[in-house]
Amino acid sequence: MSKNSTKIAVVLLSGGLDSSITLAHALKEGFQCYALTINYQQRHKVEIEAAKKVAERLGVIAHKIIDLDLRTFGGSALTSDEAVPKNRTQTLMACEIPVTYVPARNTVFLSIALAWAESLKAFDIFLGVNAVDYSGYPDCRPEFIRAFEKLANLGTKAGVEQTGNFKIHSPLITLSKKEIIKMGHILGLDFSLTHSCYDPNESGKACGLCDSCVLRLEGFKEAGLVDPIRYERVGL
Repeated sequence: MSKNSTKIAVVLLSGGLDSSITLAHALKEGFQCYALTINYQQRHKVEIEAAKKVAERLGVIAHKIIDLDLRTFGGSALTSDEAVPKNRTQTLMACEIPVTYVPARNTVFLSIALAWAESLKAFDIFLGVNAVDYSGYPDCRPEFIRAFEKLANLGTKAGVEQTGNFKIHSPLITLSKKEIIKMGHILGLDFSLTHSCYDPNESGKACGLCDSCVLRLEGFKEAGLVDPIRYERVGL
């Protein structure tokens, strides 16, 4: 945290379950939060609207939505017309890095968050990555977070002049989806505001069959809670 007494943080907010819970956690920790949402032209752009609702409901200082067209590069089912995998077991999800991995996405997103944080003289950045229930994404691992934190302090004016020490917070990184959902419940998050599906229909309803939907549904079941969002179908 900065040498200022005021606790200021930039929080990456996708509108999904994990990032929304992370924002609620940062606020509970006493941070004045600036929410950052990246519209990277993902196929599930309905999550942008979810991010707006979450930011407004939770009460952030400011919410910026930045357009960044990652469809220019493709390389992912989320930024191309490649099919999103459906009806996969968690065992199968863990076997390989899935086609829903977006090349270097968290590196790009954290870099933008870092730029905004430095301009705000904020030294705390929160993101909702998780290394347990997610499908082996390389940029969701603890070692990636530690490496980016080191980069943030090496590659910025604030870091070099030691006006503050950048800290990358990933409070959900070692939690299961069940534990994450229980945490959100304790924090009082309205889960109906969030969106997790990789391949929603035209009206924004979750498919219920993609990896993200499967993990979310299983997490709610294990937590003994009811998921309030609507699904087209429910898979495994």
